[in-house]
Amino acid sequence: MSTLERVRQVLQRNGWAFRWSCGPVGAILLVLCAGAPWLLAQEKNPYAGDAKVAKLGEYQFRSNCAFCHGLGARGGGRGPDLTRANKRHGTSDAEIFHNIHDGIAGTAMPAATNGGIGVGMSDEEIWQVVTYIRSVEKKVSAAETGNAAHGKELFYGAAACGTCHMVNGKGGRLGPDLSSTGSARSVEYLSESLRSPSRRLALGLVEPLKDYSQEYETVTVVTTDGTKLQGVVLNEDSFTVQMLDTREQLHSFEKSKLRSYEKTRESLMPAYDVKTLPDKDLKDLIAFLLAASEKGGGQ
Repeated sequence: MSTLERVRQVLQRNGWAFRWSCGPVGAILLVLCAGAPWLLAQEKNPYAGDAKVAKLGEYQFRSNCAFCHGLGARGGGRGPDLTRANKRHGTSDAEIFHNIHDGIAGTAMPAATNGGIGVGMSDEEIWQVVTYIRSVEKKVSAAETGNAAHGKELFYGAAACGTCHMVNGKGGRLGPDLSSTGSARSVEYLSESLRSPSRRLALGLVEPLKDYSQEYETVTVVTTDGTKLQGVVLNEDSFTVQMLDTREQLHSFEKSKLRSYEKTRESLMPAYDVKTLPDKDLKDLIAFLLAASEKGGGQ
């Protein structure tokens, strides 16, 4: 998003009538003459590199952001890992500030003002959070993690991840789409998800903390004619259930007409132990996910 467009949005959000009648440059000059120096203040972090301010930012982050982004900003629930230097919606201090201040359209990220996040934050507090995020950033690239090309071969080959998961439009639909997971989750999170895929599902977290909007709970049904189907729950109410079976066929059932119906929080995804997936191959798989998300645009 250009600076001019960001200014226009901020002005409109604060009740300013705004038109490009004088042309973009003339309009900006009129805005500055009208007394809006705070716009310029939002473009530069006044506390960059200040360790004491980063500590204050950590407190603000824990109070307002950790519910979605996890303690330490490493991601969790709906919020991505913010310790990554490469972020989908902007990597500069000014872009991070605006993402917190104004929210991100089309995502679950609300504006920090007017109580959108926690109890709301002032501009100063937002800059403290930006400073904290910078202090915990780690520059982790696919190349530093492993061999992305070999990881891709594993994903769609021997490890068979692509049978259930999709990356950038290629793969299966039974499990979550992993196109942006490499940038949204920490390397530790990805490693744990491969080694112990049922762990987070078994926790039964409440809606705001879910990793995905869909639970991917495992369901097994037996119909009146004795047909047994296993898959994941798509939708469910007291009387019906919609599921996707392991062949990616969609089914809808009335529960009262099923011979049996069992739902568990044990993932259909196999656990990739060290024997099945050696540590080197694990790193290569993660490198592939990192590289795929970097191509798709980051955070």
